[in-house]
Amino acid sequence: MKTKFLNEGYVEVSEKIGQLKLPAPDGKMRATDCANTETLLRLIQSIPSPKAEPFKRWLAQAGYERIQEIENPELAAQRSRQYYKDLGYNDEWIERRMQSIEIREQLTDEWKNRDVKEGAEYAILTAEISKATFGLKPSEYMKLKGLQRENLRDHNLSRFFWG
Repeated sequence: MKTKFLNEGYVEVSEKIGQLKLPAPDGKMRATDCANTETLLRLIQSIPSPKAEPFKRWLAQAGYERIQEIENPELAAQRSRQYYKDLGYNDEWIERRMQSIEIREQLTDEWKNRDVKEGAEYAILTAEISKATFGLKPSEYMKLKGLQRENLRDHNLSRFFWG
């Protein structure tokens, strides 16, 4: 695949494909081609197969929606509310989540104005906002739900796509 893209002029895409050692079905660690999200999306765009067309249309729609959100930020808030509703959260939870996002933005803006560095301080802030809003710190929520060490947003996204 990388050779095909090189021959077709996609040098910058193939240069962004790296190899990581990942466990194979046989249990051995094998060098596996890996790429970041942007590179994967560019690869998908370059696939000439008609089977890729639905995904390409979805990408175009997502890009269009993102541009709309840049022009009208209220659309992003509306889409977020609908996303949470689609995940099955009730209106009260959704409003609390939206408020926590706004409060976090205001607080992190204030912290930046006061030269607070990202890192541990931001983790403490996130934990305290979560505790005040939902009654649990992220670590407590992960323990309650039996989640491994992962990004909670990733968990919610995977639940949205795969149930």
